[in-house]
Amino acid sequence: MTQHDPLRPVRDLSRRRLLLGGAAVGAGALLTACTSNDTGDGSGGNEQVKAADSSANPNSAPGQKVVIGFSAPAADHGWLAAITKNAEAQAKVFSDVEFKTVAAGADAAAQRAALSTLISQKPNVIVMLPHDGKELNASGLEAMKAGIPVVNLDRAFPDALAYRLQIKGDNYGMGVAAGRYIGEQMKAKGITNPIIGEIAGMDELELTKERSAGFAAELAVLGFKVANRRAARFTADTGQAEASQLLRALPKMDALWNHDDDQGIGVLAAVKQANRSEFIMVGGAGSLAAIQAIAADNSVLKATVTYSPSMASSAISLARLIGQGKGMSDLVELQVPKEITLASETITKENASAYTKLGF
Repeated sequence: MTQHDPLRPVRDLSRRRLLLGGAAVGAGALLTACTSNDTGDGSGGNEQVKAADSSANPNSAPGQKVVIGFSAPAADHGWLAAITKNAEAQAKVFSDVEFKTVAAGADAAAQRAALSTLISQKPNVIVMLPHDGKELNASGLEAMKAGIPVVNLDRAFPDALAYRLQIKGDNYGMGVAAGRYIGEQMKAKGITNPIIGEIAGMDELELTKERSAGFAAELAVLGFKVANRRAARFTADTGQAEASQLLRALPKMDALWNHDDDQGIGVLAAVKQANRSEFIMVGGAGSLAAIQAIAADNSVLKATVTYSPSMASSAISLARLIGQGKGMSDLVELQVPKEITLASETITKENASAYTKLGF
């Protein structure tokens, strides 16, 4: 996979040239086998999958065939690219799974139309990462009413009747983790009234609001607050544009949290362009480029808080179990749970080597 220099100039920051994503946070109870970061086909892929090992987990043994329909927004963002790659790779692990992808289109309306067609084909289960959870809630309801269980991935549907399972990262927890790390670093430096900046993602998404809320809440516990907040679009070019404005607004800064490591490429480019180095930066998601930059310790980026695209792999494994009427082998209950939220971990120079193999 092409490696990205986190300080690359803006001309190389096109959205479609990004192949970065989040680091894995294992959902340990899902399956009991090793994590693989290579397809083994020489393609250099870094998919996060769980091998089917029936000796360790009887649920992995081939069973009833399950047709899984899948829909996610176009992979023009590193994290989304990892989501689709993981889903496809995990489906290939199981000989009893037929994976059927439908294009999500450019917006919620296009994805809704594609999903209606998919629903009419009656797959056993549908896994969908919606453009927007609120706007695609009706599609979840349509599928569920048609008797097709829905696994709602990442961007949450507001109506619990619109999904059989909702699996997502801990957005609020990301903010808390970022705030906690910054608080610890400020205390270590003896800074009692730090100037803190924040570069969020897409403000219209509920997940962005949750991340900012967690960050603000943790900072408030410490008696800190955000001095300037900008909202980007989860892309490197918008990250650079918003960071440039934030840096001008804050001629001195002690800490910065950037919600997304893909847009962080642009943020770091803006930091370099402005010749700023007096503050520490925390990223979000755990991309390979971010992990490598943290390990190298040659920029303001000192940590990142994870938001794992491995949730797509888990979603496929769980969709298979739902389609076969099975539960999770490590749980007492006979059915897959209704909600699963993955934990957000903090990657620093001290533990970066353990996460490098899990980055995208």
